[in-house]
Amino acid sequence: MGYIVLFLIGFGLAVSGGVTIIWYMNFFPVGVTWFEYFMFISGRIECYFLPIGFILMMIAINRFPNKL
Repeated sequence: MGYIVLFLIGFGLAVSGGVTIIWYMNFFPVGVTWFEYFMFISGRIECYFLPIGFILMMIAINRFPNKL
């Protein structure tokens, strides 16, 4: 049960981080370059939710007992 909760938390964090990164792409029409974009999102804590969520999901998948 704990691994399922860990997976769902990781999934929620990954979705939140991914949506935030896509949402910040709205700065491109204003004239922001790719370098400025990556410098901006590297300073935003909510953009780190995407890799943290992926890591939590990988841990939950790898540690889930396979009793098939």
